Amino acid sequence: MEPPTGERLAARTLPHPHLTPSTVAGRRPYRSLSPWLQASPLSLTSRRRFRGLHSDGSMEKRGRVAVVVLGDIGRSPRMQYHALSLAQQAHLEVDIVANGGSDPHMAVKENQSIHLHIMTSVNLQGLSKISSPLALLLKAAVHFIILVWFLCLKIPRPDVFVVQNPPSVPTLAAVKLSSWLRRSTFIIDWHNFGYTLLGLSHGRGHIIVKIYHWFEKYFGRMADGSLCVTKAMQHELAQNWGIKATVLYDEPPEFFHPASLEEKHELFSRLENNICHPNGIRDCVTTGNISQRGPESGAAIHWLDQSSDTLFSTQIGNEIFLKASRPALVVSSTSWTPDEDFGILLEAAVMYDRRVAAALNEDDSVEEEKIWTDISNGKQYLYPRLLFIITGKGPERRKYEEQIKKLNLRRVAFRTMWLLAEDYPLLLGSADLGVSLHTSSSGLDLPMKVVDMFGCGLPVCAVSFSCITELVEVEKNGLLFSTSSELADEFMMLFKGFPERCDTLNSLRDGALATASSARWSTEWETHALPLISELISGKQR
Repeated sequence: MEPPTGERLAARTLPHPHLTPSTVAGRRPYRSLSPWLQASPLSLTSRRRFRGLHSDGSMEKRGRVAVVVLGDIGRSPRMQYHALSLAQQAHLEVDIVANGGSDPHMAVKENQSIHLHIMTSVNLQGLSKISSPLALLLKAAVHFIILVWFLCLKIPRPDVFVVQNPPSVPTLAAVKLSSWLRRSTFIIDWHNFGYTLLGLSHGRGHIIVKIYHWFEKYFGRMADGSLCVTKAMQHELAQNWGIKATVLYDEPPEFFHPASLEEKHELFSRLENNICHPNGIRDCVTTGNISQRGPESGAAIHWLDQSSDTLFSTQIGNEIFLKASRPALVVSSTSWTPDEDFGILLEAAVMYDRRVAAALNEDDSVEEEKIWTDISNGKQYLYPRLLFIITGKGPERRKYEEQIKKLNLRRVAFRTMWLLAEDYPLLLGSADLGVSLHTSSSGLDLPMKVVDMFGCGLPVCAVSFSCITELVEVEKNGLLFSTSSELADEFMMLFKGFPERCDTLNSLRDGALATASSARWSTEWETHALPLISELISGKQR
């Protein structure tokens, strides 16, 4: 599950039960997926309504909601969280109608009240041979027919449709028609504006973008209710679209939490080959993989030929230690699309590499092999190696992978991965810093990946844009940057003295933990989404 992810969230003095000192100290936290779904008790009226009880105690038909995603359900975490909350908190039957591609979270697949309906994939490659406007029209028509077929004929009649936007075309029209035919109501969950995403490739003034904008606005007004992800978007919808929306901030569910030492070691063991032995790559983490026994930097050294050792950790008996000479782990999740300029991160990595060399008075005559051997032998420098793990799928991934291969860096390495939905939270909970490159096509949505990072107690460096301060509190849970040079400066400041003497990084980590403890998805959903759904379902049952 990737990526995606609110108004921030004053820190509370009382930590969340999953963010206790014992978790931070490395003890295994409670891993059940159910607690985040067990929100505070619903009202008696809501329980009777959703559980199917009349006021006299007799049984009535259980309510039903269809969650609609014209996209990969595995890459739509917010809609998965909707489905889980509808099933577990509202006690409703849930039908997810979506495209396939990536697996949803195990909690979704195992829930007996959630029913997955994967829409048939249609090969539309032949449309590339005809003009762009006609191709877009034909593609929309095909998707419209498939959507209506599933929503009207393949699933039981729902009381409410909850649809993700974008994409708007043809989703909103298909759901509106289906809700009319099936005498249901429908809610739009506004993640962003579809016309602004289309404008990235065609320009805001293009006739296709203008038509898309009209379509999105026209059918958006037809919804019976709306949710959105920021106050800025709520204001835009109210002022310029005539739509009243309820803000439902992205908040992390309970399975996003700081990883224990055991969880870190298990994850690093599973990823060891991908990290240390990638095909055709030689860099600062692939050369001379030797490790230290115990936490002290002066302990005996041995080659990494035991399953109990990883690049980051070592296990001696029943005890696990993080290595003092380990690289700093930086994680970024990206969709590899034009609204996330990955080039900024590459440039910042190059700058960090050069600035560290200058700070350590290293000239070009110092061979990288010697540096790597010294690090492998346990030598610690004022600035650590950086290992960037980049997760996600998207159209520009291959282009940037080729650029990465051409970089000649001494203290920086990159790995691109696509993780299991269950491993992604563990990676965030094991990392030292997160980076968000999301800039928002509309300037009104927030990166869900940052929400997930905060849930794991991971501080973030994020690209600055109009409403990002609703989420990132500068110098409390993260930092903002506008250029690659600013990001490189932040790397230098945060990682100086890593891992033991990096006070600024530790302070931001505390702030991220406080942010996570102040709100979780289940609480946010029950406070803001449940009343709207309750009102619509009760209206249908009268």
